Amino acid sequence: MKTFFAIGLKVTAIVAVCSLTTTLFAADAAEKEALKLQIPAPTLKGTPEDLPAGPNIEPNSDKPAPALMIAKGAKLVSVGKPVTSSVKPFTGELDQITDGKKEAFDYDTVEMKKGSQWVQVDLGETFAIQAIAIWHDHRYIQAVHDVIVQVSDDPEFKNGVTTLYNNDTDNSSGLGVGTDREYFERHFGRVFDGKGAKGRYVRGYTKGSHLSALNCWQEIEVYALPAK
Repeated sequence: MKTFFAIGLKVTAIVAVCSLTTTLFAADAAEKEALKLQIPAPTLKGTPEDLPAGPNIEPNSDKPAPALMIAKGAKLVSVGKPVTSSVKPFTGELDQITDGKKEAFDYDTVEMKKGSQWVQVDLGETFAIQAIAIWHDHRYIQAVHDVIVQVSDDPEFKNGVTTLYNNDTDNSSGLGVGTDREYFERHFGRVFDGKGAKGRYVRGYTKGSHLSALNCWQEIEVYALPAK
């Protein structure tokens, strides 16, 4: 009888733990929702025949990635926020990068000189970053080099820097060897998981593309929750 009683207690305990685990997973799922982006129209230019390929670059695809699941209640907090950069653009104005316009038009694109360059959005206060969506330049299907996305509370990005993405596999931009892969610019943009990183400033680096040495930007969108 004692043996059966002990087994009964163990079974009851296991069922209780499983039930609790299921409840916790259900609660976690309930706190997430799919990120919904406003996608611009695709470029009218055709796909070039000489797209690069290799182990460090994702295959070209006309299908968007599955929607990123982010914390429920996260808001778009970057619209209209001030933008600074490492160099002055020679085409377009920096405030276009947070103006909500990301169509494949020349006048919606900000261009700056070659080399490793960055643009930076000041969100005005510290947020818990859930997702960062970026359109560099989808006028053409191209692989942008040295894409690095960082978050910090330091406007100089010298302290407390969180790197969310880095595809600079040869450290040519000097920020460390990246382990992410290059990807092709498409009209659905690229979404980076914010992972709840806390910061007021979002900085993105590029170093030209396989088509041009120039650095181009169309839009940065930051989705976040108030920092606790």
